[in-house]
Amino acid sequence: MEPLRVEIIAYAPTAFYHCQHCELVWDQTGFSQGVRQEQINNGLPQDLLHEYAAVSDWVRQLFARYCDHVVVKVIDAASVEGVWKSLRYSVHRYPAIIVGGHDKFIGTNFSLADASIARRLAFAPSA
Repeated sequence: MEPLRVEIIAYAPTAFYHCQHCELVWDQTGFSQGVRQEQINNGLPQDLLHEYAAVSDWVRQLFARYCDHVVVKVIDAASVEGVWKSLRYSVHRYPAIIVGGHDKFIGTNFSLADASIARRLAFAPSA
């Protein structure tokens, strides 16, 4: 059975990276760690950071519950792909969860998305 695809369009913290060779050098020196953490900490306003944390927690729960029966892709709403997916699925608020390319859920009340995932996988989640 193919894993169920779950796409999440949300505002996500952004960290900028250099080429792979430069990243290797920066990682070895330890210099980039502080810079990355600062980018992540300041990349989003507090309300969006809390929203992203809720999405992250939910994704961890999905993996704990369904393991390899789901594939989750988080798409930054501010990216080109995020704009494209928002237009494709007529999404105007975030986070937006798209289950199996059809079912659409908006917001951080994940119970409806959970029910859709359980129904599509044909087994009830263990709580």
